[in-house]
Amino acid sequence: MITFYQKYGRTAFDILLIILTVFLIMYVFSYLFNIAKPIFIALVIFLLIEPLARFLNKKGLKKIVATSIAILLFITIVLGLVITIGVVFTSQIQHLSQLIPRYLDLLQVVITERTEILKGQIDALPVEAVEQLKSILVTAADKSSLLLSSLLLGIFNSLTSISTFVVNFIIGVILAFFLSVEINDWKRIAKEKTPKTFKNAFIFLRDNVIKGIVFYLKAQLKLISFTFVIIFSGLLILRIENAFSVALLAAVFDLLPLLGVSTVFLPWIIYLLIVGKTTIAIWLAVILLLVLAFRQIAEPKITGDSLGVSAFTMLSFMVISLSLFGIAGIILSPILLILIKALYDQGYLRKWIHLPKDEYDQEAVK
Repeated sequence: MITFYQKYGRTAFDILLIILTVFLIMYVFSYLFNIAKPIFIALVIFLLIEPLARFLNKKGLKKIVATSIAILLFITIVLGLVITIGVVFTSQIQHLSQLIPRYLDLLQVVITERTEILKGQIDALPVEAVEQLKSILVTAADKSSLLLSSLLLGIFNSLTSISTFVVNFIIGVILAFFLSVEINDWKRIAKEKTPKTFKNAFIFLRDNVIKGIVFYLKAQLKLISFTFVIIFSGLLILRIENAFSVALLAAVFDLLPLLGVSTVFLPWIIYLLIVGKTTIAIWLAVILLLVLAFRQIAEPKITGDSLGVSAFTMLSFMVISLSLFGIAGIILSPILLILIKALYDQGYLRKWIHLPKDEYDQEAVK
């Protein structure tokens, strides 16, 4: 045992030091995120408006005028999307949350009828076993009804209780405006005052992490947009109620690693098969297969190897980060994973982690 600790002690220390560094970064970021949300919102808004503001500035407009035009256009687009999408989605989610208990009541009726049929067909089956099975199924349906209704009502309440976000968003817009106007001064200060070590670190992040994340986000936006269009069109053709909200929820689930639209469609299809709506279930299965086929064909071409991190690793790290640091953890976890992958590809981790001698093939760790 002592020999084991002697051989792997330095390696374990190096790995723990890296884990501690990652934990401290996540902790500091989550703390700053909680106390300075408007600043992070301002940075996102700045990234969205600055290309247009810079373009107009190069065309001869003063920077303050160019930034004002970009901000006004951004606010107009955001308000249009929020009013159009938000009102429809909110109303449909509320309606859907009210319909779910009715759907699950129908499921209970079907379960009861099927149980009675089963009881009549199998005389050898004890009456107590049949009643217990029926009770279990009905209880499961009741709990599912409460869970789904609570989930959808929670989404509805979140959408209708946005006063804090609105305040943060307004402050973020104001901060983004001033940041865009003063960005040249900030760049000059950063160039003159930033130590070389931090400059090199920023260049590394920009070339290996930021570009990959931006490309990945653009690719995922394209994929979920196509997913939304396919699902929404199919549901409209089938004349499904609340088609917009269902398609939007499916697109959001499609963005999550390892989950996808199957999380929405499979329980729905199973329910329809149980209650006897086989035709609609088949058509929903066709829509699901179309989406999955599209993802299989389009995803490699659109995303390529933008992240280089497996879906399982990404989702696992996001789950742990969410448990430890909340929303801030979800935001930062993909960035840190891509950074660690970049550090590994560039050979930094092999320099920082001292591996035991004669334990690995040297060619394998290069």
